[in-house]
Amino acid sequence: MPSPVIVALDFESASEARDMVRRLGAAADHYKIGLQLLTEAGPDLARELAAAGKQVFLDLKLHEIPSSVAGAVQAAGRMGAGMVTVHASAGSAVLGAAVAAARPYPQLKVLALTLITSLSDADLPEIGLAPSVQDQVLRLARLAAENGCHGVVASAREAAWLSEILPAGMLIVCPGVQLPAATANDQVRTATPAAAARAGATHVVIGRGITAAADPAAALRLAQAAFAAG
Repeated sequence: MPSPVIVALDFESASEARDMVRRLGAAADHYKIGLQLLTEAGPDLARELAAAGKQVFLDLKLHEIPSSVAGAVQAAGRMGAGMVTVHASAGSAVLGAAVAAARPYPQLKVLALTLITSLSDADLPEIGLAPSVQDQVLRLARLAAENGCHGVVASAREAAWLSEILPAGMLIVCPGVQLPAATANDQVRTATPAAAARAGATHVVIGRGITAAADPAAALRLAQAAFAAG
């Protein structure tokens, strides 16, 4: 089974990302590639990691018309990715198209992104939403389940609510997870690995807490142990 701790390769270059993968070695088998690295380096790194037996989470946050999203999901499947994200707020047609496009790739899970972790209740009226993160996340998660998505992306603060309403087997992937000594950043809905596990997360995404640590492998082991204990 792949590790529930997904290491975010949020680097400016493929060479930095490859160096981190080398440093972590066999201890890490699950990596996130997001928009920054994919835009900078292209798809080659994702293909390399998949070919090496690593699990690849392509965090694309797709939000386009159904045919465009379907094409991108198919491309993710051809790369060998194991997870890809689509904005739940794009609606049923887009979610359904993404799930259908993933079917020829048995390893590929479509995750519906609910609300990015930099948003709080106070931010929602600005984008035309009622000021309740909980209500919005649950509404979008239900939409994802109704359209056959394999999981959702939400902060660990919502994981306990999600584990109560989602069908058994759906993944709950939580970004914004930080080790206890982490410094503040642009994410506002955060949690530790243990708290996320207790809340019902199936996976957690950790970036700088591991990749910027003096000993990234030790930080990864700490995160894995904390999640298991939670």
